[in-house]
This record gives sequence, structure tokens and C-alpha cells, in this order.
Amino acid sequence: MTEPDTWNPAQYGKFGAERARPFEDLLALIEPAPTGRPVERVVDLGCGTGALTARLHAHLGAATTVGIDSSAAMLEQARALETAGLRFELGDIAGFEAAHEFDVVCSNAALHWVPDHPGLLRRLRDALRPGGQLVVQVPANGDHPSHALAFEIAHEPPFRDALPDDQLGDQATPVLPPEAYATLLDELGFADQHVRLQVYGHHLASTAGVVEWTKGTTLTRYERGLSPELYGQFVDRYRGRLLEVLGDRSPYFYTFKRVLFRARLS
Repeated sequence: MTEPDTWNPAQYGKFGAERARPFEDLLALIEPAPTGRPVERVVDLGCGTGALTARLHAHLGAATTVGIDSSAAMLEQARALETAGLRFELGDIAGFEAAHEFDVVCSNAALHWVPDHPGLLRRLRDALRPGGQLVVQVPANGDHPSHALAFEIAHEPPFRDALPDDQLGDQATPVLPPEAYATLLDELGFADQHVRLQVYGHHLASTAGVVEWTKGTTLTRYERGLSPELYGQFVDRYRGRLLEVLGDRSPYFYTFKRVLFRARLS
């Protein structure tokens, strides 16, 4: 049975400017192509609505860029941005494989949905041509109450019994510490790399704004597995617990950690 598509472009877009900031930093990490060598093929894994993919395509001056996402709702918006060199495809990035096809493999705020990052990075390396670059940004905020409380509540009744095992899991995220990514990239044969952990601060109107933020991302995994009634109860419990822990503040300064890295093959 196909899982429901719980991605909501309007909900996700409520914080579009804030979500774009790490992407702009990621673009700045990409090294320019050697003189006389154009960027021919680029792939963006987890492209969402495609707006940032179009920005990537233009920034690199790529001949062809393909964005891949598993959400038909997101891709419905993305396809309005298609051009002769930019296209979008429905697909599961967890199963992405290619044989030395791309000059740049990019993923912005998507790979935290994919398990086994050592195996994943190996496949992404294999998708690169010689001299190609891997550029990735992943949320690393699993220990913040905005994420940790959602994970805890999912393991409480009645949600624990309603959610499939693969949506409960043993950990909230497969994201690794930055030093682990640096070690992996070295072991995978990347000639040079840049890896960093960065904290982004977001001024929200109130603490309750954090709920609106996570409803567009983190909570979608639980929405997929719960009935509308149970999901409503989940959000209510989450909101109450979050306000208890963080305080009901107006405004609220929301800190969000992310790992960004770039690595190039020789």
C-alpha cells in the first residue's frame, strides 16, 4: 500500500526564508569548475518545491540539472519551474544510485530521512564523475526539544501502538556528528573536504511557532502513520509539552543546528 503524501508545500513554505539560509551557505561551499570545463550534469536529492534546485542550476550554469523528490505535492509546484536544462522526477532518494554520471550531487535538508549514512555516502560517491563534488546539508537538531519531544511522544500510548515500527525506530535521526562525516569522506577517497556544524538562529513570533515549523517537516513522519484524529491528539500533546519545556515566549529565538559539507573527488 502506498503511504499518504503528508508533505504540504504551504506549511513547509511558512518558513521559506529561514530554510533557504543554509542552502545559500551550501552554495557558497561549491568550488567553481576548472576553467574550460563546464558543469554538465547535476542532481538535487530531495528537491521539494524546486525553487532552490532552480537556484542551484543557475548558480552552477549547469547544462542539465534533475531534482528528485518522493512527494507528488511538492513536485507539482516544482514542475512549473522546468526548463530545457532543468527537470524534476518522482523518486525515493533512499534508493538513488548512478554510475559516475554527475559533476555535482547535492542534497539540502533531505538525507536525514535516509538511514545508513555510511552506505548512502558510498553510493553518492559512486554517482560522481572524476573531479565531481558532493555537497550536503542535513539538520542535526535531534537533541533540541522541538525534535526530542516529538520522538518521545511517538513512543507513548496511544501513538506507540498505532505507528508502524519503521516510523518509531530506535533513534530519531540517522545524522552523524560532523567528525564522523569527515572521517567517512576521507575513507571514501575524497581528495579534499570542508565539514562544519553551524547553528542557525530564527526569530519566531512565539514559542508556538516552533509547532508550525515542525508540522512542515519533522511531524510529517508521524502524520503518515496516524489517523487524522490521532494525529490531532499528537500535535496537541506535543504543543503542550513543548510550551512547558521551552516556556511560552513572545518572541522566541529558535536555535537550529545543521551539518554542512562539501567534498571533491580527485
